[in-house]
Amino acid sequence: MRNIIQIFALALIFSTAKAGADPLGGVVSEVKVGILAHDVRIVAADQVEDGLDVNAEVLFVSPAFLEPLFSPRPHVGIQVNTRDDTSQIYAGVTWTVDLTDRLWLGLSGGGTLHNGETLDFTGDRKAFGSRALFRLAAELGVDVTENLSLSLYFDHESNAFLAPLNPGIDNVGMRAGWRF
Repeated sequence: MRNIIQIFALALIFSTAKAGADPLGGVVSEVKVGILAHDVRIVAADQVEDGLDVNAEVLFVSPAFLEPLFSPRPHVGIQVNTRDDTSQIYAGVTWTVDLTDRLWLGLSGGGTLHNGETLDFTGDRKAFGSRALFRLAAELGVDVTENLSLSLYFDHESNAFLAPLNPGIDNVGMRAGWRF
């Protein structure tokens, strides 16, 4: 809990900085950081792994060729587990829908590469069946300032039954975002 408070305090400090008129370098539109509970049973099979995940994500300005798909923003991110269980790097696209002038919903899809087990059962680690997994995420957020947002976040990774094992993994937590 202390780490979460520190991350959000840091984000609030940055919220006092003057907002730029353009995305960072014309390319990066937002940066997000957060703390997630690791391997929470929501969609995936039983909880096997432990700890918290530290999450960091960069969202880019939507390129013109994605306009027909309602202009999702490409993203890249990393999730590092604090107990040496499965960590991941990921990429995909994110759609953000404004529900009100301050409340929004984010939905994303893409893929991930993880450092967890693939076929070996060790009892304290999930065997995901493959190194590459599909990744879906949902986020409900509120704009605190023009630049700062706080959100509840959920992600799910699995191989969609394309490999012999598919326990999947779910993570849920809180994130802070900074828009440029």
